[in-house]
Amino acid sequence: MTFKLWSMTALANLAASTALAGPDGSWDGHMTWGGGYGVFGGLMMLVFWGVIIALIVLAVHWLRDNSGTGGKRSPDALDILRERLAKGEIDEEEYRRRKAALDE
Repeated sequence: MTFKLWSMTALANLAASTALAGPDGSWDGHMTWGGGYGVFGGLMMLVFWGVIIALIVLAVHWLRDNSGTGGKRSPDALDILRERLAKGEIDEEEYRRRKAALDE
């Protein structure tokens, strides 16, 4: 994963450096490590994009966890068994037998 991220960054830097070069191949000094804010500007750019990506990941996780279920968890087997006992579909003896089987 680190190599993939590094190679994508190197490719983006290569594309950007090609775009920043003048027609004769010379540099005009804008947005290079020597001009502007230097290394600090580059680090702040990485922090900025890191925060943006982290926010997107958190939003996707939040939407995935809260979609369709209304924030409620699905009932497990023991919940269904308790509900059937409460409705009178099974008696107490049947409830205990099935609960013991589930606990195993």
